[in-house]
Amino acid sequence: MDDKVTVVTPSWNSERYIEATIESVQAQTYTNWEMIIVDDCSTDATVEIVKKFSGKDSRIKVLIQPENCGAAKARTLSMLAGTGRFVAYLDADDIWKPDKLEKQTQFMKEKKCGFSCTSYEVINDAGQPLNKYVHMLPKVDYVGFLTNNLLQTVGIMVDTKIVDKKLLVMPDIRRRQDAATWLQILKEGYECYGLNEILAEYRRAENSLSSNKIKAARGVWSLYRDIEHLSLPFSCYCFVRYSLLAVWKRVYLSKGGRE
Repeated sequence: MDDKVTVVTPSWNSERYIEATIESVQAQTYTNWEMIIVDDCSTDATVEIVKKFSGKDSRIKVLIQPENCGAAKARTLSMLAGTGRFVAYLDADDIWKPDKLEKQTQFMKEKKCGFSCTSYEVINDAGQPLNKYVHMLPKVDYVGFLTNNLLQTVGIMVDTKIVDKKLLVMPDIRRRQDAATWLQILKEGYECYGLNEILAEYRRAENSLSSNKIKAARGVWSLYRDIEHLSLPFSCYCFVRYSLLAVWKRVYLSKGGRE
């Protein structure tokens, strides 16, 4: 039980995707996991679908928020309810490759690292590959993440024997709460180790919060100034570097490149 993985999954009106997400966890070659799905007041059939799975698989648990509070509180509730040594994040529309947990837990034990992220590919709303692959750097520190938003929630795993769980309590903000959490960890001196294998699929839905580039840019700026309280000159430096890298990634990946 010492090596159990708690899978943190927030859900909200995810009936189109949640079944495939859960099945990707059940298909893991690493079987010592629990999946805690916190539903944020869905108005569709999400809860019914999740309860169908939890009724057949005791490793899957569903908690229902009394009111809509956003992904930050849902993820935090899921994380705090978990009993696993490792905490892995999987949103209700994303998918893991079958050997994701096995390879990542082994990687973290071998490296003796508390924080890691796997490489991933991008799929569209229908689950079709877009031939876009994002590869992790060997290590990312605090400043490195500020200027190159490379880490994606679907690939993140934390070893709570090394990283205190209190650092996983997400800031109660509607946008960029995951990035703010990774910065909390990095700011404490932990580096995020990159596992350079494509072990996850990140769904880029057309109606997702991150699909609007202007809103995304505003969110990044707010993260610098309102959450991290960076100075104006350093915020400008980080934002310019972030923007240039974002443009490069968009052009490069649109040609089928591998980041």
